[in-house]
Amino acid sequence: MKYILLIFTCVSSAYFVRGQSSCSTPSGGKGHCISIYKCSPLVTIINKKERTQQDIDFLRKSQCGFEGQTPKVCCPVECYTPDGKPGKCISINSCQHLLSMLEPPSPKEHIEYVQNSKCDSLEQYSVCCGPPSKKFEKPIQDGNCQDNINAFPPDPLNGCCGIDGKVNNKIFAYGGIATGIDEYPWLILIEYVKNGVVKTLCGGSLISAKYVLTVGHCVAGSILKQGTPKNVRLGEYDTSNDGRDCVVTQENEMDCADPPVTIPIELTIPHPQYDPITRKNDIALIRMKQNAPYTDFIRPICLPTVDVTASPPQNFTLFVAGWGAYNETVKKSNIKLHVSVPYVKLNECIPVYNLTKRSAPLWDKQLCAGGEKDKDSCKGDSGGPLMYMKGRIQEIIGLVSFGTKPCGLEKVPAVYTKVYEYITWIRDTLKP
Repeated sequence: MKYILLIFTCVSSAYFVRGQSSCSTPSGGKGHCISIYKCSPLVTIINKKERTQQDIDFLRKSQCGFEGQTPKVCCPVECYTPDGKPGKCISINSCQHLLSMLEPPSPKEHIEYVQNSKCDSLEQYSVCCGPPSKKFEKPIQDGNCQDNINAFPPDPLNGCCGIDGKVNNKIFAYGGIATGIDEYPWLILIEYVKNGVVKTLCGGSLISAKYVLTVGHCVAGSILKQGTPKNVRLGEYDTSNDGRDCVVTQENEMDCADPPVTIPIELTIPHPQYDPITRKNDIALIRMKQNAPYTDFIRPICLPTVDVTASPPQNFTLFVAGWGAYNETVKKSNIKLHVSVPYVKLNECIPVYNLTKRSAPLWDKQLCAGGEKDKDSCKGDSGGPLMYMKGRIQEIIGLVSFGTKPCGLEKVPAVYTKVYEYITWIRDTLKP
């Protein structure tokens, strides 16, 4: 007991006032603030015969208060597998069916499944170990998505995310141009209400039937002075039209979308370390009160399975879409727009923003794209997706976070939250 108290003594004064039951683990995952003796993962560390400095640092960073003389720690909550099944966050060496999936020759889908099983723990190779996935026993047919409508992101192999009606016909021109009526079915608008007036100030992306991914500054901070996030609007195309949206096709035929669907917001969840000044950890989840339907006009986007920016291909082009401003005189667009933007390496982007005298430099959980004149994300696009075409599906690799004013300046890219860096936090936060 004396040794445990010694570990926590140097940081104890900052935590005596904390009494909440929920907390954030050292890696930003969800946890419960409980006695250290009730948290088996940390008890294991305490009982080690030889504790490393990493062990001690992890214990200190896990502290969230005291019960009398007994330290309390942020104990990781139950995790969920990529299939949405409850599991335990343990070393992969203790999870036989996941370990066996890596035995050579290991199919790409097995490797990606294990990567998406990563969870928050002191162990270097921790995974959420739950029941073996049935999809590898009997693959789900492409497009059979109605049986997979739940709170957890679809597996890209099922064809139930990241595919839209124009997947093989992307066309981008000068500035933002109108999308096809069935393009980007994961794009949503957040409705804010103040004094009975409804506004759409931010965007986001559907990542499952229950959750939307957006940025922290769209659900926390100064934006709340303009209104409270109340609803998520899905399947929208033309915001100036209250009914079904229709467009004339190249064949001179009328193509109409289903009417938009509006679902009340149950909970907004900004990242626990979101900093409104530096925009670090500018990411948030929105939980809707009911499941969204999966249709041709409402469909989730896929979460990234690998960090594509670690080894980007030549002429690496990304896509951004939304209803934001497309010039300095128009505050936002009524029509869903899209534009292509080139990827910019962080070490090339940092000097640009250092010149703006920001309060903090960019960091490795952000990425940059753009820098071509008049081709940019802009005001009103906040929270929207930066997308990468991977084969026939699209992945969300970034979230519109901030840029310069005016938008679309040459050699000045916009800054996006790097989604891959938050996969563990996202999966730890999702609940059935």
